[in-house]
Amino acid sequence: MRYLALDIGEKRVGIAASDATGTVASPVCVLPAQEVRAQARSFRRILEDHEPDVLVCGHPLTLSGEEGPQAARIEGEARAIAQACGLPLEFADERLSSREAKRILREQGLSEKSMRGKVDMVAASLFLQSHLDAKTNKG
Repeated sequence: MRYLALDIGEKRVGIAASDATGTVASPVCVLPAQEVRAQARSFRRILEDHEPDVLVCGHPLTLSGEEGPQAARIEGEARAIAQACGLPLEFADERLSSREAKRILREQGLSEKSMRGKVDMVAASLFLQSHLDAKTNKG
């Protein structure tokens, strides 16, 4: 089963995908949020290339595990995107994924400026991997 993860932000959406077995997550790219919302050609091409069975969106929770201030907006956008794609939707805890993504990119020697376009897709791959691992451990 293939999964496509979206880290939905106000300006950008980080995208990650799993392998065909739903075991390993990898960063794909970052697109302007408007292109994803509008199902632009760039986003449709990603859907065609990865052929996901499930869409996984990051769920913004506070450190205490409650829904964060962005949760309702993100949930609404995620549902609209999933419906437009005709895919089932799952949510994954995205707490600290951006912070961890920045740490990883910093370790690779990237500056804050060069990190800007990469953080969202790395964060998406991190929360997707956690989601996949949790599914594997459940089953």
